[in-house]
Amino acid sequence: MTLTPLHPKGWPAPKGYSNGLMGEGRLVILGGQIGWDAQGRFAEGFVAQVKQALANILLVLAEAGGRAEHIARLTWYVTDIAAYRASLAELGPAYRAVMGRHFPAMTLVQVVALVEHEAMVEIEATAILPA
Repeated sequence: MTLTPLHPKGWPAPKGYSNGLMGEGRLVILGGQIGWDAQGRFAEGFVAQVKQALANILLVLAEAGGRAEHIARLTWYVTDIAAYRASLAELGPAYRAVMGRHFPAMTLVQVVALVEHEAMVEIEATAILPA
């Protein structure tokens, strides 16, 4: 099963995300994952927390038999949009180290705070696995 990108004619090419993806199969909804490890220790810094949160998403998704290429949507919640923007050059390689060159539909919003005080980012995922 593959996800089909949805891209309206005449729109500029998205950079590092998709406008939308379509697929058939089993829907997997993942709750927000943050940048801590299995022992509850947070990674140091914004980019490291993003990398750990993405790795956590893949660990949870693997429980359903899924992989990065099955992810249709990511929603990022960040506590500091300036930190996100300042980290763009580092985020690309960190993202690809975990997710490869799979770029699902994405939304990123700044929030006032997350439940865990040390968390700088929380990422939700929606995946479509082969039936």
